[in-house]
Amino acid sequence: MSSPTTLVASKARAPQSPRSSGRLGLSPLLWLCLAATWLVWGSTYLAIKVALTSFPPFLQMGSRFLVAGALLAAWMRWRGAPWPNRRQWLHAWVIGALMLGGGMGGVAHAELTVGSGLVVAFIAVLPMMIALLNRLWGIRPSRLETAGIVVGLIGVLLLTQGSGFQASPAGLLAICIACAAWSLGSVLSQRSLPLASGAMGFASEMLCGGVVLMLLAAASGERLQWPFAIEAVGAWIYLVVFGSLVAFNAYMVLLARAPAGLAASYSFVNPVIAMLLGMWLGGETVTRFEWLAVGVVLAGVMLLLANHARPPTPPDAQR
Repeated sequence: MSSPTTLVASKARAPQSPRSSGRLGLSPLLWLCLAATWLVWGSTYLAIKVALTSFPPFLQMGSRFLVAGALLAAWMRWRGAPWPNRRQWLHAWVIGALMLGGGMGGVAHAELTVGSGLVVAFIAVLPMMIALLNRLWGIRPSRLETAGIVVGLIGVLLLTQGSGFQASPAGLLAICIACAAWSLGSVLSQRSLPLASGAMGFASEMLCGGVVLMLLAAASGERLQWPFAIEAVGAWIYLVVFGSLVAFNAYMVLLARAPAGLAASYSFVNPVIAMLLGMWLGGETVTRFEWLAVGVVLAGVMLLLANHARPPTPPDAQR
């Protein structure tokens, strides 16, 4: 029996059948991938905070991706999948270093001196950065996709208005590098540097990115906080299973099969999920203005979904 992660990854490059498309033109597979990036990555804000009591930032992320990548690679080898070839390993090193080492590593470093509101605001720019980079390959976003990206970004900026915007120059530089590295890695994985087929490609990327993060941890002098807190260990396991094995693989599938703006729509939805979890678990109060901002975010996401549902324009009609 196939695991959920293997099933998702094995269909990443399969052509989408019109009959498999559900409402809004999305197949059940893409709906599951969107749900994973929206809901799971939205909950990792809390899990990362809890895990930090025993696992410093680079060690936390490096260890979780190494373990997740090793588990996924072992599972795929047991099922008979071949190892990536030399070129595919080289691609995995580049993509893993950019997305995990530069992207997640840069965010981890930035969060030491940058307020959470500013981090979320920068991350919300990712869909726009990815769309701009795609133009280097001659791929232009549609008007609906552009509108969705702009509206979603405005909603996130409204949601974070006035909360946690303190920053240092080094922190700002780190978050800028992180966003640029994640965006570039996302686009290169789509256009120029294909990974090995299916889940083995995602496993190789996590292994390579995990090594880069562990090197950053060593360079930063990070040490595990012993003895481990039970809550921190539980949060770390959650990040390995759901944050890395489920959500990260789902994002890579979206990059392969969905428009760039829709694949990166998690950056709009995650702050909303984090806010709702804060209400539910932390007893936080949400103002009317924040509910209005949530509505703007959801409007941007609906525009991105509507763009995917619209049938492509015939070549003759574009002349």
